[in-house]
Amino acid sequence: METDIRLAVLIDGDNIPSAYVREMMEEIAKYGNPTIKRIYGDWARPGLAKWKDLLLEHAIQPIQQYGYTTGKNATDSAMIIDAMDVLYSEKVDGFCIVSSDSDFTRLATRLREAGMRVYGIGEKKTPKPFIVACDKFIYIEILKPAKEASKKSPIPEKKHKKWESNPMSSLGQVGIDTITDTQPLGASVDIITPELIRLISATIYDLSGDDGWAFLGDVGTLLQKKQPNFDPRNYGFNKLTPLLASTGVFDITEREWGSSRYKILYVRNK
Repeated sequence: METDIRLAVLIDGDNIPSAYVREMMEEIAKYGNPTIKRIYGDWARPGLAKWKDLLLEHAIQPIQQYGYTTGKNATDSAMIIDAMDVLYSEKVDGFCIVSSDSDFTRLATRLREAGMRVYGIGEKKTPKPFIVACDKFIYIEILKPAKEASKKSPIPEKKHKKWESNPMSSLGQVGIDTITDTQPLGASVDIITPELIRLISATIYDLSGDDGWAFLGDVGTLLQKKQPNFDPRNYGFNKLTPLLASTGVFDITEREWGSSRYKILYVRNK
């Protein structure tokens, strides 16, 4: 993760619930340093009152935008104008647009055309055009800690199948005898579908060598490019490795990395 890149975080206050702000800012910090943090809305409206204390806690600058006409969203226009001003100021390397509104699709596309890295954060109801216009899109529902999700839902824990190495493998597969990921299954966890399996399988094929093995890091990167909203957490896993292991249709192995003590993971279709 490029945590040294400078990010402008622009939040649509009319469109994002305040309950996720802490987890949202922690997530953004994984991808860069949020040097500009602004939230837009009509702060005279009672609906935005919950944001006020949180803005001080996270040093987010509120931008007042009155609704000039009923039915028209002036907040979106203000965000777009400010985004272009920030772009031309050359003070940042990327943007994080926090909204579930498809009106920001063209903005995300324009920023990427200018060479900016664009991250999107929004609810699962976000229209697909905005999702695919971003380099990476994160569903805000997956950012709540698992323990909080389990409190909201009486659904029992989801038990993910253990993956065991094959001692007869020619590559040995040493050190990853059991890859597990047991996590409370909240209401927002998606099901692993045949379409997802086909996407992962095709991606491994695209990157594999003559022996069929592909470096797992490259697989994750290409999956992100093909489907910007791909995230193992959408399916109840913290990482890509246990997600792949749980399906039972992929082989995973470790290999030595040069002369160092570190090992890297490779994956192939069974």
